[in-house]
Amino acid sequence: MDGPAPAGRPPAGRRGLTPAAWTALAASAAFALLTLWVILAAAGPLPFDTGPHAWSLSHRPPAALHVALAVTATGTGVWPYALVVLAGLYAGRTTRERLSAVAGLALCLALGQGVRRALMALVARPRPPAADWATHAANWSFPSGHATTGALTAGLLLTALAVRGSRGPAAAAAAGLIVLWGAAVGLSRVYLGVHWPSDVLGGWLLATAWLAGAVLVHRSYRREPAAGT
Repeated sequence: MDGPAPAGRPPAGRRGLTPAAWTALAASAAFALLTLWVILAAAGPLPFDTGPHAWSLSHRPPAALHVALAVTATGTGVWPYALVVLAGLYAGRTTRERLSAVAGLALCLALGQGVRRALMALVARPRPPAADWATHAANWSFPSGHATTGALTAGLLLTALAVRGSRGPAAAAAAGLIVLWGAAVGLSRVYLGVHWPSDVLGGWLLATAWLAGAVLVHRSYRREPAAGT
């Protein structure tokens, strides 16, 4: 007959949710509620959307616009994939590990973007008035594609740092710059007038839920016993 579980260790089958699971649940619930609010708003802005949007329209000196355009350009197209390829090459220590990391990170980003596109088409929220735009934009507004992609890419870059075990001031500085870049990509879309703040928030929540879910899937896969064992 089995004895009691060791002190400080919950009995099998009664362990609580991991931080990744809690993050996935919380971010998914918050995203679902925000999406419902956006749908119920019937294409209009949410109460917290109008203030930042109006501020952006009245604070657009040429230098700031150039910076915002440069930042926003890094959140789409080939740039995010180039960054995750570099992250995968950094995370691995052998050729096999590097190729595996590159494939895994790129797949996570691509699938996340696919889910985001499907949700955009499903919600079909119009963008802010075109007269307010300071750059070209296409497709629907919620969740923001740039915000989602920037947050996904930033999360994958941070994952690469963690997998490699990077420590010290240089790693901390790199992590800080990654977070700032991911946030700046999303905020640039509000500043350029092509997204409401709630679009950006939705993108960040979706990316957080997706990344946390990917961590859970990866850990589950790593725990699977090898064939024949």
